[in-house]
Amino acid sequence: MMPELRVLYFEDLEVGLSETLNKEISSSDVVGFAEITGDRNPIHLSEHFAARTPFGTRIAHGLYTAGLISAVLGTRLPGPGAIYISQTLNFRAPVRIGDTVQVTVEVAELVPERRRARLKCTCSVAGEVVLDGEALVKVPTREEADPLAIRMGGRPASA
Repeated sequence: MMPELRVLYFEDLEVGLSETLNKEISSSDVVGFAEITGDRNPIHLSEHFAARTPFGTRIAHGLYTAGLISAVLGTRLPGPGAIYISQTLNFRAPVRIGDTVQVTVEVAELVPERRRARLKCTCSVAGEVVLDGEALVKVPTREEADPLAIRMGGRPASA
């Protein structure tokens, strides 16, 4: 899953604009996340351990699911150049190995004087919300992205 890059500038955003990404969660995703972060909680890695928990099986790390929101923000909405300011996360239900997570990010509010966008973030599995929250990101303008092209009367090279 490598989402295609799409560059949006602050001027391109409008309330209600949204982007969705679907990702099937594999065992190797969960093991890789554990290796990178050091979070080796056996609820994520040991089927034997997880079978004795209320979930009955291994579950993905909550922050792995949250990381899928970052994938949308950094690649599609708003895309490259966006800078995270903050993120709230509400974990509603577990994500199991084999689940397909649907990540939806929607522009909820624009703050032009600061070039900020408040984004509603929702992760669902089979229609059930498993994680939700809000992100605040700084989004570059076209001029910030390519000031020379704007001063010369043209458009940025990536437009």
